[in-house]
Amino acid sequence: MKQTNSLQSVLDNKKADWAANASDDVKKIYAEGIEAVEETGIITSAKQIGDKAPDFTLQNATGEQVSLSDYLKKGPVVLTWYRGGWCPYCNLTLNRLQEELPNITELGANLLALTPELPDKSLSTKEKHQLQFEVLSDVANEVARSYGIVFKLTDDVSGVYKEHFDLKAFNGDDSDELPLAATYIIDQQGIIKYAFLDAEYRNRAEPEEIITALKKL
Repeated sequence: MKQTNSLQSVLDNKKADWAANASDDVKKIYAEGIEAVEETGIITSAKQIGDKAPDFTLQNATGEQVSLSDYLKKGPVVLTWYRGGWCPYCNLTLNRLQEELPNITELGANLLALTPELPDKSLSTKEKHQLQFEVLSDVANEVARSYGIVFKLTDDVSGVYKEHFDLKAFNGDDSDELPLAATYIIDQQGIIKYAFLDAEYRNRAEPEEIITALKKL
């Protein structure tokens, strides 16, 4: 059955559950981590509406090469980043995007999800959530870097993560870098027409907003 709640309300509920159980120390560390991302100025220095979207070719979950320019020949592209299959907010978002996929494709657009996860990890994410859109491995955040959306975790946040999972095993490096959970809509001329950029990783582009932006193209 299709959910009628907004994606953000689902994410906010998840955040509230987490906050009810997390220690004050961890909450403070995460809040300071988000603040540190904001202070880098990344939200304004990242690619914005009106900018040309950098082209790329990446490997999908089954090892095929996928390029943005090839997809743009077919129609507009919704380009979204997720941090990894270890991130519950990302998983909720991917599930909702899968639900919305028919509405996106009906408007002639394609959805591409990028992640710094290694291909075998992104494959397990794709299979686990039965995703019918491309999940692309942006190893070492190279494409994310070209869009200006890469940041480094604070030492404290990195320390908390290490207690719960091995980020290096997911991403194949120990850079402690992640992309913003950004979403762009790119028209067939390769121009960015919609941009969702937020330092708070528990906020995501609302699918309804994506659909509205696609209808305006």
